[in-house]
Parts: sequence; structure tokens; C-alpha cells
Amino acid sequence: MPAGFPDFRLGNVLATSFTGTLSERHGDAIERIPTPQRLVDWLRVNGLAVDSCTPAQLERARELRESIHAAATAAATRAALPAAAVRVINDCSVQGRASAILAPEGNRHWQLSSPTCVADALGVIAADAISIIAGERDGKLALCASPTCRAAFFDTSRSRTRKWCDMNTCGNRQKKARFNASHRKESSS
Repeated sequence: MPAGFPDFRLGNVLATSFTGTLSERHGDAIERIPTPQRLVDWLRVNGLAVDSCTPAQLERARELRESIHAAATAAATRAALPAAAVRVINDCSVQGRASAILAPEGNRHWQLSSPTCVADALGVIAADAISIIAGERDGKLALCASPTCRAAFFDTSRSRTRKWCDMNTCGNRQKKARFNASHRKESSS
């Protein structure tokens, strides 16, 4: 995986992994697709290889990412889905013309209509978002308990009680903070 693309767990769902390309949304936000080439890299790593991306396509991708995050956040909190977010997700889904291909190993792969068609890749991501937000998959949308993160993730744990988008990042940070606070409290006593 290219540097700067941590292995987002976020429920191993393409749509929520895509929303993870902007992390620490409620802190010092970190943009992981700052350039068109970084979007090309992210898409390739996630099985949606395109040859290139324009600045306008990058902006459309970010618009889709934020729309998925807004809709997933609303679904996780059982609020009404934002109409503007639903419109962007649906538009991207309809504009994409990717085809699901069954590989000889039994895995599904996506075939884009052309190697330059970012709209196809965004359509796959949008369709994935529709699937999880509509409740078609076994799991539950949730929000990371980290106050600076609040990433939407798809919880497929047996109990559906995961708190963190990723235990190695947000969960570990919170564990360390609790440990340090407890240690400081013991030291001052």
C-alpha cells in the first residue's frame, strides 16, 4: 500500500474506507488524497485502477466522499439522510458504468468502461455506499468514538459494539490517553 494510505479497517467496506481518506475530521484534518495522482493511487490500491485523474474529477471524488460521510453519519445516528448527499451519491452511482466480473478464483473484480473513467470508479464506490446505508449488508454503520475522528465505519463484529474505526489508531490513542491519565492520577496521589 502506498505511503499515506493506512490500512483503514472501517469495516472493510469500500465506501467507508473512501471516507477515511479525510481523517481527524473534528481535529486537525488530514487529507489523504490531496492531488489527482493520490486519488489514482487510492483507486488502484482498492481495485479500481484508472490511468489518470483531472482536478475536476478529484473535486467530484471529494464531493462524493463527503456526501457518503454525511449520509453514513445520518444513518448511524438514525437521522434523516441529507437530501444533497443522497443526490450526489445517486448521481455518481448512475453515471458509473463499471461491470462486476467474476474472477476464476471466485472473487468479484470491477471492470471500468475505460482506464480513464474515474466516473466508473466513483460509481462503484457510490453503489457500495448505497448498499450499506440501505441496510443490505450484514453489519451496522457506526461512528468512531474518538472525538477528533468520528469516522463512519461498518461494524461487522459479532456483537456490533465496536467503538473505534481502527483499534490501531483511534482505539490505541484512546487507550494510551486513559493509561496516561490514570498514571498521572496515581503519581499525584
